[in-house]
Amino acid sequence: MVKEKVLVIGASGQIGVELTLALRRIYGNANVVASDLREENELLKGSGPYVSLDVMNKEMLHVQVIRQNITQIYLLAAILSATGEKNPNLAWHLNMQGLLNVLDIAREEKLHKVYWPSSIAVFGPTSPRQECPQRTIIEPSTVYGISKYAGEFWCNYFFERYGVDVRSIRYPGLISYKSAPGGGTTDYAVEIFHEALDENNYTCFLKEDTYLPMMYMPDAIRATIQLMEAPAKNLTVRTSYNVSALSFSPKEIAAEIKKHIPEFTIRYQPDYRQHIADSWPQSIDDSVAREDWGWKPEYDLSRMTADMLQNLPKQ
Repeated sequence: MVKEKVLVIGASGQIGVELTLALRRIYGNANVVASDLREENELLKGSGPYVSLDVMNKEMLHVQVIRQNITQIYLLAAILSATGEKNPNLAWHLNMQGLLNVLDIAREEKLHKVYWPSSIAVFGPTSPRQECPQRTIIEPSTVYGISKYAGEFWCNYFFERYGVDVRSIRYPGLISYKSAPGGGTTDYAVEIFHEALDENNYTCFLKEDTYLPMMYMPDAIRATIQLMEAPAKNLTVRTSYNVSALSFSPKEIAAEIKKHIPEFTIRYQPDYRQHIADSWPQSIDDSVAREDWGWKPEYDLSRMTADMLQNLPKQ
């Protein structure tokens, strides 16, 4: 069996921290190299190798891949939806060029696998609002969504043209107690827990009845690893897979928090992120992922809320 050596780019981000730790449990600490432009996350320190790396510097990235004998890359570095709207050119350039750099190197070095996340941001106001299917009308309205949708087709192109085994998931909003949110439209669902514990109240930037697809981080990590470990012959989607777990509104998550913190209150001051949220589906159909590689979420809203409120103070 060939020994895998994994490079995680964007390892200090919201997904990166927990995914890196999970991969180190699978492949061994020394065989998973964490990298980021930011300082190494506290949770990663001492758990394995770390290098400072800019995905936009293709030459340095290529040197690291060769020097470290990398066989798999997880590319997580990206500018997310809300942050991207403030600087569209930068978001497009980073999200697109970073992916192309990795795909080119994967082709040249014949890497075993590449992972690159897409997002529900690829869907737009013309996509079905309920149970949005795997294959549907996709007309994204944010630069983040545009970059992710273009990226999906680059992944498919490199698979079809060059045989690069690149795999992808369209993440919904992600909720975690281990790492801070990264500038996305679904960030309220993480912020609300911090404010509930610290202040007993929260001012939400979305309307109370704004339903969005969400996922608890343990499910997101499990989905990613399940997809990456699935036999290539089982995969029918080489753009990006829909995955689903939860769909709820700010009003519903607030009610769930109140069961644990009765004095908690919430008020609503919708801002520019409301327009982004309104362009996305309220729920996702992930039947293709379930069929192809056995995807199934483990956390519902009440179980996730209890786990967040139990673990967040320990951080």
